[in-house]
Amino acid sequence: MATLEKAFGYQDDHMNLPVADLAAAVPFYENVLGFRVLERSDTPCRSAVLGRDAVRMRLAENGGDASQDGCAFHVKGLPSLFAEFKANGLQKELSEFGVEEHDGVRWKVFYVVAPDGLCYWFGERQTPEHTAGRP
Repeated sequence: MATLEKAFGYQDDHMNLPVADLAAAVPFYENVLGFRVLERSDTPCRSAVLGRDAVRMRLAENGGDASQDGCAFHVKGLPSLFAEFKANGLQKELSEFGVEEHDGVRWKVFYVVAPDGLCYWFGERQTPEHTAGRP
């Protein structure tokens, strides 16, 4: 079973991710990505805190540009997570996962752009046995 372990906002704040219409955005996170709404607020702007596994994030109608923001999630069980998203209706084809290196660590990754424009990086740290035989 896949789990989300950590969240990092691209603009250094995963608790203030901008959306234009919170009511329209939330169903994608609940139905496709498997988050639950933990709390809602109308002040200082309409917002919702979402949670899944060990991570929390907040969507907010704060006037920000969703196309310039998003989150990176550290994942355990990346292929299972992708299969779950597809089973939940994610419209994304993937022939293989990408491999990226960040700070000397190799990650197996895929990206999802939500209908609200926010971009999400899902990555699983690759241990030496996962990368044997690769340059």
